Amino acid sequence: MPTDTIQEPNQPQLDSFDKAFKELTRLKQTIAKYDYAYYAMDNPLVSDAEYDQLYQALLKIEKKHPEWVTNDSPSQRVGGQPIEHFKSLPHAAPMFSLSNAFSQDDLVEFDRKVLEKLSLDGATEYAAEPKIDGLAINIRYENGTLVLAATRGDGTIGEDVTHNIRTIRSVPLRLQGSGWPSVLEVRGEIFMSKSVFKRLNEQAVATGEKPFANPRNAAAGTLRQLDPSIAAQRQLSLFLYGWGEISSEHGLPKQYHKVIEQFKQWGLPTNADARVVIGAQGMSEYYDLLYAKRADLPYEIDGIVYKVDLISHHKTLGFTAKSPRWAIARKFPAEEVWTQLLDIEIQVGRTGALTPVARLTPVLVGGVMVANATLHNLDEIRRKDVRIGDTVVVRRAGDVIPEVVAPVLSKRGKTVRLFEMPKHCPECGSDAVKEHDKAVYRCSGGLFCPAQKKRAFQHFVSRKALDIQGLGNKLIDQLIEKNWVHHPDDLFRLLPEKLETLERMAKKSALKVCDAIQDAKQTTLPRFIYALGIPEVGEVTAKSLAHYFVTLDNIRQADVETLIEVPDVGGIVAENIVTFFKQPHNQEVVEGLLSVGLSWPTPVVHEMPSEQQSPFAGKVVVLTGALQLGSRTEAKQQLEALGAKITGSVSAKTDFVIAGEKAGSKRAKAEALGVRVLSEVEWIQMMGESNG
Repeated sequence: MPTDTIQEPNQPQLDSFDKAFKELTRLKQTIAKYDYAYYAMDNPLVSDAEYDQLYQALLKIEKKHPEWVTNDSPSQRVGGQPIEHFKSLPHAAPMFSLSNAFSQDDLVEFDRKVLEKLSLDGATEYAAEPKIDGLAINIRYENGTLVLAATRGDGTIGEDVTHNIRTIRSVPLRLQGSGWPSVLEVRGEIFMSKSVFKRLNEQAVATGEKPFANPRNAAAGTLRQLDPSIAAQRQLSLFLYGWGEISSEHGLPKQYHKVIEQFKQWGLPTNADARVVIGAQGMSEYYDLLYAKRADLPYEIDGIVYKVDLISHHKTLGFTAKSPRWAIARKFPAEEVWTQLLDIEIQVGRTGALTPVARLTPVLVGGVMVANATLHNLDEIRRKDVRIGDTVVVRRAGDVIPEVVAPVLSKRGKTVRLFEMPKHCPECGSDAVKEHDKAVYRCSGGLFCPAQKKRAFQHFVSRKALDIQGLGNKLIDQLIEKNWVHHPDDLFRLLPEKLETLERMAKKSALKVCDAIQDAKQTTLPRFIYALGIPEVGEVTAKSLAHYFVTLDNIRQADVETLIEVPDVGGIVAENIVTFFKQPHNQEVVEGLLSVGLSWPTPVVHEMPSEQQSPFAGKVVVLTGALQLGSRTEAKQQLEALGAKITGSVSAKTDFVIAGEKAGSKRAKAEALGVRVLSEVEWIQMMGESNG
């Protein structure tokens, strides 16, 4: 048989593979070009929809051919597996710090020394660029591909943060164009934009976490995350300002600003506000320009860096022990002012977190009039020794969150007084409770507290709670904003005629939502307990409480000592439950729900065997495979009635794995860990022994 007749059937497949690989290469190059335009140049070339279409096409090819996925693919920016610890990386060329100038006189003196050392009579040119308030980074490219990134560290050895640098969209994973050297190390400043910082802190405040003090701290904290997915979410940025090792086969331009322009052509992000200025006068004019523009920049700067532009002069000028003699940083004055702390008030967040807020004599800070500032929490107030009536230092820490830095002790009078956290929530009067091992105080009012209303209602109707279909977040927001619902029982009084007057709510939809609300009246005790939103009482704990106490009244009347006897309930959870049910407002909420008809089947009371009677009491059990003599749900109920804790995954803490037919990975893992595996017959025999 001729050779061509044997190869002919495979030819379309080979062509298909070649075509797919070429398409993948094209997509990677196109997406990289669009990323550079969008993230580095702030000049999008395509719509978001078109970009997403290209990205999905790339993912589709890579899913079909995982062997083609490389480190320079846009898909690798989302963050891979977390690392265990940071590795140390030595720098091929040291990373020096800069000398500082704090006045125009300092710049004049710097210029004088440069001219003297270079034996120049006239003025020299300086490359001037904003001094980004961020963290220095060294990024190494080999044959055009990003291979390593390290922090400055001590200037000689830094930390390997390659996993996080890969997530930064403005950093190319592969250099664009051509002509780049085989080894290229670029240096720049990692920072967080004002808009990203604002969003990050709003999220922190909303969840009761401590906000970052400023964008630099946020960027530093992000860069030191072991999990790159966190860095990917926080959207760091980069501007270049220099270079490290560059392989000798490539000749650089002779001027600093030309080198930076060359980096830009290779797809690396550079600062559009950089300029070339002449002499001390030019440096002064650029300083005035940037200082006036500072508040409007989308990122924080704390000064300006000036570098002798002609690179050949760098070698002549040389270095001191710590810094180059050919560069200097002119620092801006700190954005800090003094004013009087008139009072400290409490702001209640939507999670119930109580945050102290300083009320100040209004003062201008960084071009913004500030009358309020964050104090974070009581621990911070005590650490800083801030008192009501003090003259305090206020810093504009970021775009919108001013901060009280410290008191001016020399100005402290005799009438100042210590601040104490309130014992009751200022919004609803419920007890304010300090979280164990945390600095946060929270309102215990839960479903009653107006400040927590939206979040509490969202939890109340969620799938694992009352599971009210059609009652989404937007509809809840409308109901609360119109003051139609104040407490959960108000939901069950809503009428379709009223709901259909809402935006985007037709008659049929309104009727459907009202039917779902009424259907939710028939629930279970575990769902009801979970829906109340008691701190740290999740779905499993709610089930344990229901099984142990049988009735809601028993749970409401239980003390801490009784509660901690329940599986999954420790001391902290027990205290949370007791605190919740002793609040008069929470009692009103519960009674209100019962009064509108919420109910659940009367439970079948199982006589709980003692640990001596039941081999499953207090044991961790996993069910896997297909059971032949009943459903897995029935088996779970029987085991829980005997005091077992049912979990979905096998670990060293598992006591038994009950394996039905076609039991797979869970059984294999149990055998590997030495966990006892029971067949269905063996389990039923043991159940019989429990009841015998």
